[in-house]
Amino acid sequence: MFFIMGISQGKKKLGFDQTVVCPHCGKYGHLEVYMLYSCLSLFFIPILKWGRSYIVHTTCCGQTVPIDPELGRKIEKGQFSSLPEDIIPAACQPFPAGKRCSHCGFETGEDFRFCPKCGKEFL
Repeated sequence: MFFIMGISQGKKKLGFDQTVVCPHCGKYGHLEVYMLYSCLSLFFIPILKWGRSYIVHTTCCGQTVPIDPELGRKIEKGQFSSLPEDIIPAACQPFPAGKRCSHCGFETGEDFRFCPKCGKEFL
């Protein structure tokens, strides 16, 4: 008799989606909550899950922030409709102020001398 067993890492997207202006990149994006866990499988069927942790992921710039496991369990059960405002800003540093072209309005965080879009010199 053969047993096919294995231990793997799992990632499950929870049914949570919140639209926000990202404090990191300044763009509109969505906050998605994921549960990360370790899993024991028998014949490719998950039998036991342990080591659960929860993260918030932004769709605009890809920032990932761990959240409190108690809050994650409440989100998993559907008890939260929106996350507190201080979850994302606490872990993400604001996007550094860049340069803005006075001719075409292009914004960049790089240290260019000339605008990469229209070629005019930054003032």
